[in-house]
Amino acid sequence: AHRNLRLPGSTGTTGCAIIVRGQPRGGPPPERQINLSNIRAGNLARRAAATQPDAKDTPDEPWAFPAREFLRKKLIGKEVCFTIENKTPQGREYGMIYLGKDTNGENIAESLVAEGLATRREGMRANNPEQNRLSECEEQAKAAKKGMWSEGNGSHTIRDLKYTIENPRHFVDSHHQKPVNAIIEHVRDGSVVRALLLPDYYLVTVMLSGIKCPTFRREADGSETPEPFAAEAKFFTESRLLQRDVQIILESCHNQNILGTILHPNGNITELLLKEGFARCVDWSIAVYTRGAEKLRAAERFAKERRLRIWRDYVAPTANLDQKDKQFVAKVMQVLNADAIVVKLNSGDYKTIHLSSIRPPRLEGENTQDKNKKLRPLYDIPYMFEAREFLRKKLIGKKVNVTVDYIRPASPATETVPAFSERTCATVTIGGINIAEALVSKGLATVIRYRQDDDQRSSHYDELLAAEARAIKNGKGLHSKKEVPIHRVADISGDTQKAKQFLPFLQRAGRSEAVVEYVFSGSRLKLYLPKETCLITFLLAGIECPRGARNLPGLVQEGEPFSEEATLFTKELVLQREVEVEVESMDKAGNFIGWLHIDGANLSVLLVEHALSKVHFTAERSSYYKSLLSAEEAAKQKKEKVWAHYEEQPVEEVMPVLEEKERSASYKPVFVTEITDDLHFYVQDVETGTQLEKLMENMRNDIASHPPVEGSYAPRRGEFCIAKFVDGEWYRARVEKVESPAKVHVFYIDYGNREVLPSTRLGTLPPAFSTRVLPAQATEYAFAFIQVPQDDDARTDAVDSVVRDIQNTQCLLNVEHLSSGCPHVTLQFADSKGDVGLGLVKEGLVMVEVRKEKQFQKVITEYLNAQESAKSARLNLWRYGDFRADDADEFGYSR
Repeated sequence: AHRNLRLPGSTGTTGCAIIVRGQPRGGPPPERQINLSNIRAGNLARRAAATQPDAKDTPDEPWAFPAREFLRKKLIGKEVCFTIENKTPQGREYGMIYLGKDTNGENIAESLVAEGLATRREGMRANNPEQNRLSECEEQAKAAKKGMWSEGNGSHTIRDLKYTIENPRHFVDSHHQKPVNAIIEHVRDGSVVRALLLPDYYLVTVMLSGIKCPTFRREADGSETPEPFAAEAKFFTESRLLQRDVQIILESCHNQNILGTILHPNGNITELLLKEGFARCVDWSIAVYTRGAEKLRAAERFAKERRLRIWRDYVAPTANLDQKDKQFVAKVMQVLNADAIVVKLNSGDYKTIHLSSIRPPRLEGENTQDKNKKLRPLYDIPYMFEAREFLRKKLIGKKVNVTVDYIRPASPATETVPAFSERTCATVTIGGINIAEALVSKGLATVIRYRQDDDQRSSHYDELLAAEARAIKNGKGLHSKKEVPIHRVADISGDTQKAKQFLPFLQRAGRSEAVVEYVFSGSRLKLYLPKETCLITFLLAGIECPRGARNLPGLVQEGEPFSEEATLFTKELVLQREVEVEVESMDKAGNFIGWLHIDGANLSVLLVEHALSKVHFTAERSSYYKSLLSAEEAAKQKKEKVWAHYEEQPVEEVMPVLEEKERSASYKPVFVTEITDDLHFYVQDVETGTQLEKLMENMRNDIASHPPVEGSYAPRRGEFCIAKFVDGEWYRARVEKVESPAKVHVFYIDYGNREVLPSTRLGTLPPAFSTRVLPAQATEYAFAFIQVPQDDDARTDAVDSVVRDIQNTQCLLNVEHLSSGCPHVTLQFADSKGDVGLGLVKEGLVMVEVRKEKQFQKVITEYLNAQESAKSARLNLWRYGDFRADDADEFGYSR
């Protein structure tokens, strides 16, 4: 029976058995074992079966291994032709094998005998040509003393086989990754082989570093079930490597198995298996692959893209993304904690990008957090601040390359994990540096471990793992044994008491360095002051910026036009940048007011320049007033944004009008009900006083007949209600703040005073007495032409004097000019018609605020004269003389 066959490998315990295989057609071809007729070669060594405790290893018979080697070198991978002469009942086939396509080729049995590596079987004395040829070969071999006919007992041909290695790690290291010669003895599956290492005859299992092929699962009954493509992968390796001479680079060890790379003159099987879709990369061993993990990933990518074999159903994580959404250049606008950034795309849109496959620092253990304290991740989680700062300094305002690796779908909340919205995860590089890798190598983030088949990971995953290994080895950041850095950051924003103590310190500091942590609106920011390690709220001085929308309880206040543009403008310019600030003053709520400089430019001026703010009169006293005005003039001319509807007053007409404009003095009678600590006061209009009295009377009767159920009213900020004052009577009020049910801050809208009450003393305001029926009767005013002292004691003196003179009395009021907050007015005593503000100046309790308007010059002169006389009499403020000359700035006064 002539068949042209390949012979990929010969196994078996004797040197004269050969396995042949047909040509592969759509799968691994069937195998057949042929035993050579009429000759005998020595048996090869066998290892004792693990299942039989008494069994012993049997060594090679003399000359068995040379016989095997002779056949291996002559036949492996060659085409042969064979004839079958007889078949035993057990199915063993005996026959002849010839090298080549037909029986004219070299007869392998004869060659073996001629080399003295096999003998004729005894009892084969039949007188036929084949037998005679074998006899002749044997005689020649004996005469030439070849092989087993040579001197001695052939013990030098017996291998000293070593089946186990005492210390595999040491064994691998001792070879220093230099290639070791070997013969592949058996292929278990595509990526696991048994190899005979030469020249010392170690028989070892070698797993290919960095990859895994589908395997054969052992079932309970001892049978094996191949995973898809397991048989094909095994044949792929077998047909190329089985019984071939190879070199192996020993790279690491795993139990008794060695991880390595097998090199053959025709190529590297590890990369070939990947490229053909017979194997996948595995994280746990890819790092030891000495020729570079990237090569393996690239080979795997090649197979994935072509959907070869194990990847036939593969869908790439970013398959449904457009090319332009997969890879793009964008500008970094903000760093979020330690693993995400907000970038601005070319389209102008903003996008949040998470760094692939890394995890930011997190709190370890359960009880590390004080229950009463709100967790501030940036400062309270060790290394979070360092990680954020590293990214901020490297990236803010810079252009980066973004390569999207995967989209992590949104996940609902579970008992232990909060809900996550969809995340775009990407590799971000700047100047060729992978930012995630840089973070990990500094020990400021860790690498996420994945299931082997989880493809949703960084395209540079191996580099991240290598960076982490370096960081651990060098004890960097999170892996350091040192004490963790602590950031004691005081949050002063909105804490009036703390802010007051801090103010003089900042005023004296001149320009302070700051990092903008948050932008609330165009002119309101949260700053971190690194020198002082504190957070403050900062308002830009000198400008009126359009107010944003605000959600107050029961009322949504719409934003002014261009408020969002102003916020965006400020964000793009300063968010997370290093800036310099000059603090000038603070407001009632503990917010600091001053100037902010970014790269030498004043942000207030920039907002005015871009028509996103107007100049506020408070800027007059500052050294930036000129530049603010000229910026405003230029913006007005363009008629954009806040100046879109601006109509310029014709200049010619303005001049005479100014000349004629007289100070209008139309005093109306008012009743002063309340004076505040900062010298503002509330008045009721005497003309509508009777309406208020009537309303109060009706309301109290109504309440008396339907008294509110105590505790039924739940106060909410901004709501109108009724409140029971200390005199036991009910008044209309507005809720300003709810600290707790026992502490509700209310403002009495018809009188101007404030009180903190338990909610049991509050009730719902009956609709018949709402502010629609009669508006709030108390109106807030401030004194014109005077400066309220900033010094607490001096201010208290002035307030006491005013309370003594006018609280709960009738006066005459004239509105002089409007300003932000409330109208500025002059008050006269009803009887003597004396000016209350002027009286304060005369007493030296306040100073004059000089106004430039023509119509006020007469009054101002009168006020200044009064001030001079108070000064010369050294009254109150002036008791130490004119203190303003040298240190007015320090006291916050200006001339």
